[in-house]
Amino acid sequence: MIVLGIETSCDECSASLVEDGHTILSNIIATQIELHKPYEGVVPELASRLHTEWIGQVVQSALDKAHLTVNDIDAVAVTSRPGLLGSLLVGVSFAKGFAASLNLPFITIDHIRAHLYASQIEHPLDYPYLGVLVSGGHTVICRVDDYDTIEVLGTTIDDAIGEAFDKVAKHYGFGYPGGIAIDRLARTGNPVAFLFPGPKLNVMDHPYDISYSGLKTAVINQLDSFWDGESEKSPENIAASFQRAAVNMLMKRVRQALKETGLSRLSAGGGVAANSYLRSELLSLQEGGYEVSFPSLKLCTDNGAMIAALAYRYLQDGIRSDFSEAPSARVTAFKKQYAK
Repeated sequence: MIVLGIETSCDECSASLVEDGHTILSNIIATQIELHKPYEGVVPELASRLHTEWIGQVVQSALDKAHLTVNDIDAVAVTSRPGLLGSLLVGVSFAKGFAASLNLPFITIDHIRAHLYASQIEHPLDYPYLGVLVSGGHTVICRVDDYDTIEVLGTTIDDAIGEAFDKVAKHYGFGYPGGIAIDRLARTGNPVAFLFPGPKLNVMDHPYDISYSGLKTAVINQLDSFWDGESEKSPENIAASFQRAAVNMLMKRVRQALKETGLSRLSAGGGVAANSYLRSELLSLQEGGYEVSFPSLKLCTDNGAMIAALAYRYLQDGIRSDFSEAPSARVTAFKKQYAK
């Protein structure tokens, strides 16, 4: 079965053809980064207009790279939630028209679930495992029992980790996207030049929840309060110290969740899963006997391959979507105190 996966939830216009849920025949990702860079953030109206202009060409490029025609496609999958509503509408409308014109099965996908599934394409893990979702809009620690059964254990109560990276980078003019800029600067910085504090949360009721707003405020408004008094207040040192604090806050809860749930396997996904320091910290868990998996860098960002791969699992179970289904900018499944 060859599934066409379409992803337009934010500022990546992507189409992918995946065979039997694991063989990526093509994965075209047209990024809008350079066009949003002057604004140091994604402009929703601009994003949706660019998707409208690009999506036909991106899908055709995916077909060309896979050496296929539309007659070779067995089903169409598309991101319908969560994301920028205007961008989602472009992808969903295109996918509906594409599927209807060829009388193909059509299915909508939650791209957060797809991020949690992305590593399964290249490095399959047996269920259950601890899922760690880290992106610009989400920070979630969850138990994953199969491709569609997920129990949220903890999540951010304010800023997501990627959001904190972007805001710190924007304040100091490190560059855009913020996560990439900070990761690059941090490689030559002193990670203990500034000892930023962690959040004080109600650990009794919600031990795996996390907050990044306090760390963001400390880095932006209280830098001198956490300076070691000797190191240079350079961009590299600020970036390295912030990155260390942000990742260590997350890893503390990840280690606790692994210990208390008894899970021996972990998979991470989302844009921040490409961060070099986070990847090294996750890999260090292998020393404790844990099995660790995360996607290749190209599958960390929003992409059509993870949409098509997850859709294959639903399609195998006979699950389809109705053409009347509308996209949704937000979902409750990955918010505090919600499960599945």
